[in-house]
Formats: sequence, structure tokens, C-alpha cells
Amino acid sequence: MDLYCVMGNPVEHSRSPRIHARFAELCGQQMDYSRRLVPVGAFAEGVAAFRREAAEHGDTARGCNVTVPFKFDAAALAQHTSERAVLAQAVNTLRFEADGSIHADNTDGIGLVNDIVRNAAVPLAGRELLLIGAGGAAAGVLGPLLDAGAARIVVANRTVGKAMALVQRHAALALRHGATLEAWALDEVPGNFDVVVNATASSLAGDAVPVRAQVLRPGALAVDLMYGPAAAGFMAWAEAHGAVPRDGLGMLVEQAAEAFEIWRGVRPPSAQVLAELRASLAAGQ
Repeated sequence: MDLYCVMGNPVEHSRSPRIHARFAELCGQQMDYSRRLVPVGAFAEGVAAFRREAAEHGDTARGCNVTVPFKFDAAALAQHTSERAVLAQAVNTLRFEADGSIHADNTDGIGLVNDIVRNAAVPLAGRELLLIGAGGAAAGVLGPLLDAGAARIVVANRTVGKAMALVQRHAALALRHGATLEAWALDEVPGNFDVVVNATASSLAGDAVPVRAQVLRPGALAVDLMYGPAAAGFMAWAEAHGAVPRDGLGMLVEQAAEAFEIWRGVRPPSAQVLAELRASLAAGQ
């Protein structure tokens, strides 16, 4: 049996096993996907143990997803890394090759883009975007947002130097696409935007939304990368100020679909699985 897993700490909350099991069922793929709790500071050992234990049982470990706090550890472990993962400096998908090497990718950003463009039916080409935050989550999505054709992206962060570093790292990509890329402090963001993406944990912490409501154009799409109760504060703020709120559940499913295709070479029906997942969550399942 081909084995996959999600590694993190904590990891018991992860919906990835449910999503990938449904993908496999719909695509006729024989595979098993589980959660693995890895001690902090022991990611490399966790990967080695996963591969070793699979072999001891006559199975083959083919890859894993990586969640907090190991996305930087995963990047350091790989022999081959995709361009988008290099730009993000973080990895959420590992593929174990037959020769023993590890290929690393980051599917978070393309997952967000696919959710916005396909599921929310909001084009990104030629649009102006505000990305709130400059941490790992923001770093994972900035490159794919530029690849999607955004005309202008402002990265806003409490520590403006961190936003500037992220912008500088993506400057060549922005130039390649003819996009304007700027860094600003949270309380100094100029103008308003078609799409606002919250890549901070402000909602999770119960904090106020860290930017002024004037950043929202009428009817703007406002996306929180979290979902469930963690996204509630940001979504309520967006709706109260005339924007269209969206949580990160679609991004979760779409990034998983991208990882599934990297591993299996098959594109799963992500929109169907997203609809099923939303329905089950709404029913409290």
C-alpha cells in the first residue's frame, strides 16, 4: 500500500486525512493517509521513522503534507525544491522519490488562487490586492498571486521591515509579470483594493482586524486563510463593511488537491469535495 500522512504538532485537528481519503475514493487510487504527531525539533527523525515503519510492514511511504511548526524544517530536508517553495522559503508537501531523495513543494498559494478564481469565480488578473501579514502564510501565497496576474499587490505588516523583505524576495517575479509590489505598515496602507487577504492570526487571537475598513472597495472579496470559528471575526468585519467574505476552507481543499496531483498524477474533483465538506461542517459533523 502507498502511504501518505500529514505531520505537525498539533495535528489531531487536521482535516487532511478526510479530504485525501475522499480524493482517493473518487479517483480510484489505492492509498492510505494518516496523521502523525511529531515532536518539536524532530521533524527529520519523524520523516525517517515514517518511511522506515512503512517498509517494515511491506508498504511504501510516498509523501507527506507538512503543517505548523515544520514547514521550514521540511524545506531544509529536501534535495529538490520547486520554484514557488524556494520563494516561500517554506514547504507543505514532500514527495518521496524511488531513489530515496525528497522533492519539496508549497501548494498553499496555488490552492488560494484556485479557490478564488474557480470556486469564488473572482478573476485575479489585472486586480489590486492587499495581503495582510508577512509571515509564513503570506510568504506561501504571494508568488502564486503574482503568477495569477495581479496588477498590484500591497503587503502590509505590523513590522514593515518584514513586509519589505518579503517584497524584495519577490521583486524579480513581480517584474517578470509587470506587477507593482509594495510594502506598507498596517496603519498606513494607501488606497483600496479588489481583493483583501488576511494571512495573520488576528481572528484566531480574537484581535481586531489590523487594517482600516477603507481598504475595502465596495463588493471586494475579503479572504481569511483560516476557517471555522478562527475566521469568524474577519469575515464579520468584511461583511459589515460591504465586502464579500470568504474563509480558508476552499484553500485547504485546493492545496490538498494540488498535493494529491503531485503525488498521484491525477487531478481530484476538488469543488465536489469542498461542497461535501462545507455541508458536513454546517451539519456539525
